[in-house]
Amino acid sequence: MNECEIPRAAGRTVFTCAEALAAANELGYPVLVRPSYVLGGQGMHIAYSDEDVIEDIGVINQIAQEHPILVDKYIMGTEVEVDAVCDGIDSVIPGIMQHIERAGVHSGDSISVYPAVGVSKDMQDIIVEYTRRLAKALKVKGLLNIQFIVKDNQVYVIEANPRSSRTVPYISKVTDIPIVPLAVGTFFGKTLPEMGYEYGLQPEKELIAIKMPVFSFEKLYGADVNLGPEMKSTGEVLGVARTFDEAMIKAFYGAGTHMIKKGHVIITVKNSDKQEVLPIARGLYELGWTIYATAGTSTFLNDNGIPTIRTNKIGAGKPDILDVILSGKIDLVINTPSKGVSHNRDGYLIRRNAVEAGIPCLTSLDTANAFLTCAQHVETTQLSVIDITTVSSFLNFI
Repeated sequence: MNECEIPRAAGRTVFTCAEALAAANELGYPVLVRPSYVLGGQGMHIAYSDEDVIEDIGVINQIAQEHPILVDKYIMGTEVEVDAVCDGIDSVIPGIMQHIERAGVHSGDSISVYPAVGVSKDMQDIIVEYTRRLAKALKVKGLLNIQFIVKDNQVYVIEANPRSSRTVPYISKVTDIPIVPLAVGTFFGKTLPEMGYEYGLQPEKELIAIKMPVFSFEKLYGADVNLGPEMKSTGEVLGVARTFDEAMIKAFYGAGTHMIKKGHVIITVKNSDKQEVLPIARGLYELGWTIYATAGTSTFLNDNGIPTIRTNKIGAGKPDILDVILSGKIDLVINTPSKGVSHNRDGYLIRRNAVEAGIPCLTSLDTANAFLTCAQHVETTQLSVIDITTVSSFLNFI
């Protein structure tokens, strides 16, 4: 990365809790604490304080570590993903995918949009340049998946994997570019131009394609709905349309989330999220949603002109929030987890009971904002059928 002059988040490798604390304070909070060489984000945590680091190191060390623990500066920006094919000379990039959830939610659990409608042309040009530069420097022949963060007109690389990824079938389908056959062709010594593709980013298709993760929490007893750096999804669906709103509505429907204009929602968020949840709550209220909230969130929303029905916290009197969840009248739960043992316990019980009751539970405000957009347009959006051409035959390339 340094040789290619590509920015990345600053990081340190450590072996002890004391070293982790020193690294975190040097880098500045928040930081990402994780074990080396894991798949699916296993054991990764975002730490906002010394107490978080101590707790996270304790969790990681429950399994003996042969390799260093990594402490990286956490950059909360827009996450962008690229799948490329390199023939050893240069690369073909079928498309750029933008995540709805900001960095910190595992890429496999994020809603992904093609093309990257929220990333400027200048930033996309940098992403393409970094991809081509890195693929060549790594001497990749075949597939390469790179994840980026875009923040304040700066592009950072999170990670680069010289292999296939979960987004290869998605981007192949929506761009009609046969990524795997092209990669196999490079193994046999063919160049990408010889197989009919010019180097660089390929022209965008005239459609919007949204990959929505699917979870199986109701089948995994005790699993927490809370999303973070550790991957929890078990599948995905695809919404394709000519407009962003229609594609997002289709994706929510495909993932099993009933898209309605108004209903009953529980909102309970940590203090640092209260200001950000305000426009979401106001949007739902203006659509006719009835909002239930625990004391802190309820007071904040009421003070900002959004009426709510105050609900007791768990154990603070009947009926409490769990009784409301299990009453059968709630259509949606928005809950952002707080740190701390008691907060973790209450939040877990809220999220778990929502799952058991079959209620969609959103733990990212970015996801909640996407839901609001769909609810605002669901009655006026006519769902259409989009034909996606099947990618070319594998046999044409070998």
